[in-house]
Amino acid sequence: MHIVIVNRWPRFDDGIRWDNELTRYEEFIDHDANQVSYVVDGPGAQGVLADPAKIACQVQVGDVNDVDALRAAVEVIIDRVGPIDELLALSEFTLEIAAKVREDLGIPGPDRDEVAVYRDKVRMKEVLDEAGIRVPRFASCTSAEQVRAFAAANGYPLILKPVAAAASIGVRRVDNDAELADALSNLELDGYEVEEFIAGEIYHVDGFVDDDSHVAFQAVSRYINDCLSFTHGAPLGSVLMSPSPRRKLIEDFSQQIATTLGLRRLPFHLEVFVTPAGDPVFLEVGGRVGGAEVPHLLYRVFGVNLYEMFLRVLSGGPVPPIPEVVDSSGGWLIMPKSAAKSERVVRVASMRDQVPIVWRELLPAQGQVLAPGGAYDALHRGRFILLHEDEHVVEAGIRKIIENFDFEAESL
Repeated sequence: MHIVIVNRWPRFDDGIRWDNELTRYEEFIDHDANQVSYVVDGPGAQGVLADPAKIACQVQVGDVNDVDALRAAVEVIIDRVGPIDELLALSEFTLEIAAKVREDLGIPGPDRDEVAVYRDKVRMKEVLDEAGIRVPRFASCTSAEQVRAFAAANGYPLILKPVAAAASIGVRRVDNDAELADALSNLELDGYEVEEFIAGEIYHVDGFVDDDSHVAFQAVSRYINDCLSFTHGAPLGSVLMSPSPRRKLIEDFSQQIATTLGLRRLPFHLEVFVTPAGDPVFLEVGGRVGGAEVPHLLYRVFGVNLYEMFLRVLSGGPVPPIPEVVDSSGGWLIMPKSAAKSERVVRVASMRDQVPIVWRELLPAQGQVLAPGGAYDALHRGRFILLHEDEHVVEAGIRKIIENFDFEAESL
């Protein structure tokens, strides 16, 4: 097979950063039995650690998420190496772009219609709603008038979100007419949707589905705070749930979502509301490995590397066997940096002495400058992974870090 991997993620060899360490292309795809080529951008070039002699072709572009640049790079690879059997992209931001390139160049694999059910937030809810699965009331943002009509019919709060973004990027909660007027004057509505606000706890489910849309593995976690609050500066974390009726409810709902959407041979990251009445409500799903510290925690607790499963399947292998899972718990926490201003670290203290169940801790150095914003895998004020068999002990540890985190910075 000729396999082309699109990579935008670096890997680090400083012994400090663990981001993307599980995306070991050189280990999970046989570079001797297959012709393996890469398209990378600047950071992505740092994530390709295969022996250069075993790489059929590597093309670097300015941004792998530029569809024209990606298409041109793939055309170069076809010209130099030959037809492509698989074009692989693991990043959520690249899934739809890679699907477009497959369509344009006649490469086998998921097309945009197939990707839409786990990428387009309107399409996924349309499919589920038609099947009778509860989703928030929603509509595409075709015009400001349409959004105002939705607000008049459904009331506040409401949520405006991009149909194809991730990590709550671009999402806005609107609580009244004045906030809606402000949002409509500042947002380009093309590519947005509007949906009702659902009150309740938010959970995420991370797993893998096989050829028959059966969930071969899944782990249910409860968020501490939420992704939207994180974009406004609140800490974000989650805790792996122990066996309980609530966890079983969410696991069954997860299987129902996978079956209805026809998810096959891929990892997934599902987010679910559970209302105060105890009813599950679909939030959204991604056909990719969960972000933040999710894959690292699952690998440490359960021995399941979702990246490995995905890469082995995409390169023509069977769904790898799931290790015998022993129920345990763990969690993660991100203390975000400023979203608006660069800041220089004046003081930051380790939390390991106060919270001994911290397994991994990533802190910036004194004097280091933190650029504003960034996704969950950026260098923030603090990132932590905690391990303990009792979910209540894990949650207590996360809340202790939030309450006692010792950090000082000066704005630049």
